[in-house]
Amino acid sequence: MNNSGQDKFLLDGLANQNRDIIESIYKSYFDMISSLVTNNKGSFDDAADIFQEAMIIIYQKSLDKDFELHCQFKTYLYSVCRRLWLKKLQKNKTSGLHVEEFDNIVAVETDIEEHQENQYNFQLMENAMKKIGEPCKSLLEAYYIHKKPMLEIAADFKYTNADNAKTQKYKCMMRLKKLFFSEHKNKR
Repeated sequence: MNNSGQDKFLLDGLANQNRDIIESIYKSYFDMISSLVTNNKGSFDDAADIFQEAMIIIYQKSLDKDFELHCQFKTYLYSVCRRLWLKKLQKNKTSGLHVEEFDNIVAVETDIEEHQENQYNFQLMENAMKKIGEPCKSLLEAYYIHKKPMLEIAADFKYTNADNAKTQKYKCMMRLKKLFFSEHKNKR
């Protein structure tokens, strides 16, 4: 199913209150919204509230037969959540910037384009990580995702010391960059 077909499927499922589709939306997109909120002075609970509010808004829109998405579902969800979060920040006065002022600084379209570009790059990076192979994949995940120190990585991967583990991490990063940029060049 292409993106526009998938997006229509999600909107229709939301309009019909299809529990499986609603759960799928939560599983697919909540982390993205949680990052948006928690990286901008919010908590996990704030993110859950914003996500729920956005789902209600999109549900109401989905009931309108004339409503059409002009972007991907996730982009629309992201922009609705972003606006709701900015309004909440303004209301709570945790931000010295008014929503209207913020929109003048960063146009919503710019934010959406940046988000789409980031999503595209994340997908390319995920593809590169799948191709890199072992032990590089596990080593990079241990360092960058699990935030393990080099001494622990050296022990886990049976390197003689942290410097050797660091050297191997560097080599793996160079391979990953090569794969990423090769993928990037082929997709453009």
